[in-house]
Amino acid sequence: MESPPPKFALPVDSEHKATEFRLFSVAAPHMRAFHLSWVSFFACFVSSFAAAPLVPIIRDNLNLTSTDIGNAGIASVSGAVFARVAMGSACDLFGPRLASASLILLTAPAVFCSSISSSPTSFLLVRFFTGFSLATFVSTQFWMSSMFSAPVVGTANGVAGGWGNLGGGATQLIMPLVFGVIRDIGVVKFTAWRIAFFIPALFQTLSAFAVLIFGQDMPDGNFHGLKKSGEKAKDKFSWVFYYGFTNYRGWILALTYGYCFGVELAVDNIIAEYFYDRFNLNLSTAGIIAASFGLANLFSRPGGGILSDIVAKRFGMRGRLWTLWAVQTLGGVFCIILGQVGSLSGSIIVMIAFSVFVQAACGLTFGVVPFVSRRSLGVVSGMTGGGGNVGAVVTQLIFFRGSKYSKQTGITLMGIMIICCTLPLFLIYFPQWGGMFCGPSKKANATEEEYYLSEWKSNEKEKGFHLASLKFSENSVSERGGKVDSVTRPSDETSPAHV
Repeated sequence: MESPPPKFALPVDSEHKATEFRLFSVAAPHMRAFHLSWVSFFACFVSSFAAAPLVPIIRDNLNLTSTDIGNAGIASVSGAVFARVAMGSACDLFGPRLASASLILLTAPAVFCSSISSSPTSFLLVRFFTGFSLATFVSTQFWMSSMFSAPVVGTANGVAGGWGNLGGGATQLIMPLVFGVIRDIGVVKFTAWRIAFFIPALFQTLSAFAVLIFGQDMPDGNFHGLKKSGEKAKDKFSWVFYYGFTNYRGWILALTYGYCFGVELAVDNIIAEYFYDRFNLNLSTAGIIAASFGLANLFSRPGGGILSDIVAKRFGMRGRLWTLWAVQTLGGVFCIILGQVGSLSGSIIVMIAFSVFVQAACGLTFGVVPFVSRRSLGVVSGMTGGGGNVGAVVTQLIFFRGSKYSKQTGITLMGIMIICCTLPLFLIYFPQWGGMFCGPSKKANATEEEYYLSEWKSNEKEKGFHLASLKFSENSVSERGGKVDSVTRPSDETSPAHV
């Protein structure tokens, strides 16, 4: 029987996930989903950190103390801890399109309300609720993992996450610029900063409508339509949640992600003020320097994702893990050095090196996450993403709240924590692929199929609920790496009993 003509612009695998990543294409559904996901996440990042570069003005207007500013910074990232875990479950059950657009629209009013903040408490509250929008990171990674196949999923996740994170750097340029334009047309500065918040609020709102109108959950359609037609099983939340939360690999990645992405969030909140106060710079100059930290995401986080895919072709999952550990540890080393450098030029150079490595580690992390669980991909993504926010909250509480530590001492101690909290990667082990120090299990049933189908009960398999996991297991064989000798894996030659 002749195969039907391809219905996708990109080559696809058996799950209809794209096996190529064409950055400058907008072909539906794969590349269109990519561009919608990173633009909407970018908008949320701009909104969440819009206040940071304007803090020197806002603190004078609202009489904020250093403790108030620290608490507001913590609030901006703490709100997304629970939201990211919830977003993961929402993606598993309702799809990334509806989940992300709903959250963006629900948090947009908080951005508008930033303009009417009148006290330290109201300022903290609007930053807290605006920060919930950062949970769209989880839907971004889930969406990319649903659209792109194993050989390019690290690249897709890295570029989408990295370009979204660019918002943290872009807002350091955008907000002072918008503030300056409004002030220069005759508006007093304590009113100008309030009007400036309408720009990120409007951008965020429009991005949500774009996702709803032009987006698609999966290569074959939206969750609602696929469930209605019977092409996608209606999964139970309790089992999705259970298999995600009981997979220890997800918890380790949540911890380590807390000290790459979490550190990035913490630095986004303090870096402009750090350069402004320590080197006596003006607001615009401090903003430009601070922007360079976030803007490195243009290439650093995507570079991490691309690097993860490159090493996986040769060394498989073990290569992904080793590269993640090495890059994140180097990020910690540069962070320590940043806190010790006393010159402006030296600080800028070290800060850029630090940003490249810590952001590349973020991309490398989500080169591993899609393989932890197929059934509970959203939950594991949410746990890992939430871990990033927990790391940011803990770091800011310990080192950047109040006056216990100077900013430079806090940065040095943060670097030490990065190195220590990256060590648990040594404990991650996949029976079918191995870990950093051990090769794959020699047991006959240590296969991709056995690993992913273990998440389904026998009665669910009888109903065919496991078929998507079966296809995924077939497509993830590439994680064995190019050096694996097929003779050492005799189980592949045995036909699966249920086929």
